[in-house]
Amino acid sequence: MKVFVIGANGNVGRLISQQLSEKGEEVVAGIRKPEQAAFFEDHQIKTAHVDLLGRPEELGVTLDGFNAVIFTAGSGGKTGDDMTLLVDLDGAVKSMQAAQIAGVKRYVMVSALWAEDRNRWSDTIRPYYAAKFYADEWLRYRTDLDYTIVEPGALTFDEGTGKINTNGLEGGSVAREDVASTVVASLDQPGTINKTIPLITGETPIEEALKNV
Repeated sequence: MKVFVIGANGNVGRLISQQLSEKGEEVVAGIRKPEQAAFFEDHQIKTAHVDLLGRPEELGVTLDGFNAVIFTAGSGGKTGDDMTLLVDLDGAVKSMQAAQIAGVKRYVMVSALWAEDRNRWSDTIRPYYAAKFYADEWLRYRTDLDYTIVEPGALTFDEGTGKINTNGLEGGSVAREDVASTVVASLDQPGTINKTIPLITGETPIEEALKNV
């Protein structure tokens, strides 16, 4: 499978790219700055420039020939709400449009736990949740992509356990490594298509958990 990772230089994006490469998939890491390429070159992973502030038609050319797109990009906590709007929302939508332009059907979105429920949004990052809410809504109802939306809880740098809980009703945390593993595993699970998957640390092996979403 040929997979393009948008936001590959983030903590989760790097793990996703590495895991895909180790699995033997043909992965290309989408990066924003040339200096970000060194990490991926060290891991024998190809890179390509991605500008989420650009036009979807331009990104569509880059995505041509791929089997799947993974979106794990974000403006980050050091930028203002304007960049949250332009990257986490509009950038995400443009990536969906680009996938459709390129004829890529499979699309995995890394979102956030409870993004679809305004009553559970954290006041401190409400613009981020709003961006995720509308990006996810666009993916569900304004595209014909074979999507999976992964909604991790609070992200940690703990070592992954390989076991998750896809209920998530009470909230919780999850290791970034397990988020990456869940995203990668979802590509091989047809049952995850057109599903939204809450994700926290749990007791069920990832492959088994995804068979029951």
